[in-house]
Amino acid sequence: MSAEQDLIQQALAGDVDAFGELVRLYEQPVFNLTYRMLGDGQEAEDAAQEAFIRAYSNLRSYDTSRSFKTWLFSIASNHCIDRLRKRRLTWVSIDEPLPPHPALVSDQFDPERSLVNQERSQLVQAMLSDLAPDYRAAVIMRYWYDMSYADIASALETTESAIKSRLFRARQMLADKLDTRILAESERN
Repeated sequence: MSAEQDLIQQALAGDVDAFGELVRLYEQPVFNLTYRMLGDGQEAEDAAQEAFIRAYSNLRSYDTSRSFKTWLFSIASNHCIDRLRKRRLTWVSIDEPLPPHPALVSDQFDPERSLVNQERSQLVQAMLSDLAPDYRAAVIMRYWYDMSYADIASALETTESAIKSRLFRARQMLADKLDTRILAESERN
């Protein structure tokens, strides 16, 4: 039995500290997922915390034959999708670019490189925010977490073929947006 499975068994037996260890193991990946999906640090922290609360509350329903990380990402991504749907009801669009996540900014002082990285991060976040929540979740899980199609399908409660289709369409949309941006910039210059 792996150390993770041992912690899960202890948590199922009521050991809160064991679940705390699981939180420590996955707090950064879950936050990164929620941040990429929501684009706001404070909202991402709230969503990550809610995901862990839901995981703890539903731990008895966890199927130990599945990956715990996939199950946890499923909870987090579904919660983010719900938040995004509620957000769309109140916000029509986001016109301002989002600031880059602090972990993506280099610690080394190189103003030019830092500016390029910041602009790239803002562009990626803006392009991600234009995707539908289901597409955004699939892209983030595949390209930030290198999850398999099967794991993404399991996390998003759909089929592998649906995930492949979402990723194909998302790549097309992102490429089209990038082409449009490059064309617009070349016309300005």
